[in-house]
Amino acid sequence: MNDDLHALEAWAGALLARLQPAQRRAINHKVAIDLRRSQAQRIKAQRGPDGAAYPARKRHKEFKGKNGRIKRQKAAMFAKIRTAKHLKVKASGDQIEVGFFGWVARVAHVHQFGRQDQVSKKGHVYKYPVRSLLGLSEANRNLIRESLLRHMEKKLRRFTVNFNQHKLPN
Repeated sequence: MNDDLHALEAWAGALLARLQPAQRRAINHKVAIDLRRSQAQRIKAQRGPDGAAYPARKRHKEFKGKNGRIKRQKAAMFAKIRTAKHLKVKASGDQIEVGFFGWVARVAHVHQFGRQDQVSKKGHVYKYPVRSLLGLSEANRNLIRESLLRHMEKKLRRFTVNFNQHKLPN
């Protein structure tokens, strides 16, 4: 996997090296937004980067004997942290970052690596199962390649149109 990532980095770096820094930053930002959208959709589907389903939530004792809407309701995990407000994008001329920052990063870190954390402020400590929120799969690598090519093609098309509009002297 690491070799694939280095190969993708070398391939993209050669393409991006031909652009101005502002253009590189803009393209990286668009690619990062596409990657964030992909990660959010995967988190919504409750799947890890490898395609495996997240471990189920622990059953609530207060719902044990209940019937009706509350027991049938299956609220999705990580509904709020997968939004653009919490799943942030940082892009510069030579790198992109998609991740969680602030207090959300702590919550994501606990789930990403299966750490122990307090359930509530004065509650008991619970060992959460590993639920990989962020990670690169082969589909993500393809998405990065296609997104980069799509945005590069748009830049080249604009450049060609602008170039063709100028009349060259004979």
